[in-house]
Amino acid sequence: MIRPVKLLAIVAAASFSLSAVAQAPTASIGKTPPRTWVDKDTGHRIFRVTDEPNSTGFYFNVNAYTPDLKTMIYTAPDGIHTMDMATRKTKLLVPNPPRPADADGGQQFRFGGVHAIIAGRVTNSVFYTMADPATHTTAIYKADVYSGQIAKLTDLPKGMGVATINADETLGAGTINDVQNATEYGANRVNPPGMAAGPLVQPANKGEMMEARLKARTPLTLNTIDLRTGKVTMLFHSTDWIGHMLFSPKDPTLLMYCHEGPWQKVDRIWMIHTDGTHNTLIHKRNIAMEIAGHEFWGLDGQTIWYDWQPIKGQDFYLAGYDLSTGKRTAFHMERNEWSIHFNLTKDLDVFTGDGGDSGQVAKAPDGEWIELFHPQMLRVDSDALNDPNFFQPGVFHSEHLVNMKQHNYKLEPNVRFSPDKSLVLFTSNMFGPSYVFAVETAKAADIKPGELLSTPELAASFNPGKPAPTPPNK
Repeated sequence: MIRPVKLLAIVAAASFSLSAVAQAPTASIGKTPPRTWVDKDTGHRIFRVTDEPNSTGFYFNVNAYTPDLKTMIYTAPDGIHTMDMATRKTKLLVPNPPRPADADGGQQFRFGGVHAIIAGRVTNSVFYTMADPATHTTAIYKADVYSGQIAKLTDLPKGMGVATINADETLGAGTINDVQNATEYGANRVNPPGMAAGPLVQPANKGEMMEARLKARTPLTLNTIDLRTGKVTMLFHSTDWIGHMLFSPKDPTLLMYCHEGPWQKVDRIWMIHTDGTHNTLIHKRNIAMEIAGHEFWGLDGQTIWYDWQPIKGQDFYLAGYDLSTGKRTAFHMERNEWSIHFNLTKDLDVFTGDGGDSGQVAKAPDGEWIELFHPQMLRVDSDALNDPNFFQPGVFHSEHLVNMKQHNYKLEPNVRFSPDKSLVLFTSNMFGPSYVFAVETAKAADIKPGELLSTPELAASFNPGKPAPTPPNK
């Protein structure tokens, strides 16, 4: 049974009068957003868990929790932060070095500042990269989340970025362009109006950039780097655009990656072993305009999950592929239930999604919700034609958690569950600057006077104006 977490310290610390917001909807501009309220459209309690304007959680498929499950890592303009999951207390762990005065608000994530990679799978630590301002050499570092001790692991060869760390914390993986000074994806980005670049913000010209990068056919190599010795091993050479590298959470020798670009133009989801063998396509299309993407590992480390649309924008599934058995599963959902990203729990009893506005691939007229999905496998008749390669059918039954109609989906919320499944955490700019929020998976109990509020109306009192739909970009 899922029970709400009692965040009494946070509630007691809230210094903002929610009833005052309801009475004076335009009086809150420029003030700090509230700490907690109950969404009147869903009945679920929401908490703002970070204090730093423009703070964000990790990308949805990147591990953010320490192995002891007591601490979550997030980022903010001043550096890498930690949050105690029991007390919700936060602290700055790795500060960003000073930046030039003319650097925009998002540059610290890419140029000269600390760039968080992933929370460790073995040690209670976070891995990150940082460039030396004098030598312009980028290195990988590891910071202990409790002691604060920082260790430099290895310098990176010129042009290599590390996107993921393997399960035993011995290898990183990333690409290197063969062409010196080749134009990288993101070099010509146009930020959405009023939004600085950041780790979860999609550029306004993303579609054009994806098309241009795919057509460029820039030669590159996919590589691993030994974090103990600095040895670089090439896995393969390609003229395709390779991205979304993500090691298995359990098998240190197994790397998932994708062929980037508009999804209908690529065979996207692949995996390969760190010795360069078993380079395998995970989903092979059978229909023109079939798409699959936004892949992520199940917490068991043996299942790959992904957004599957047999015909782009027409039919919607979350699909799973079990590496050990070859079994495939597909949970169907309606157009308004589709989400940019999905996530799950270890025992697969509940899933979550971050929704999407009408400009996304689903073109959902009412899709701007953080969703909780209750999965149901459907009965297969004993005499029905079936095959080990067939998808086994299921369906999602959705439950709204948060009304996101005041959220600008150019910043993707990137949902994840708390380790105890009592919360879904996400990033939102509904109040203007982005913050990390958490919503309880159980309905709120003992709602006090003034706590039950419309989330879009509350957010609009801080951030007036209706977000424009996201232009299609996939």
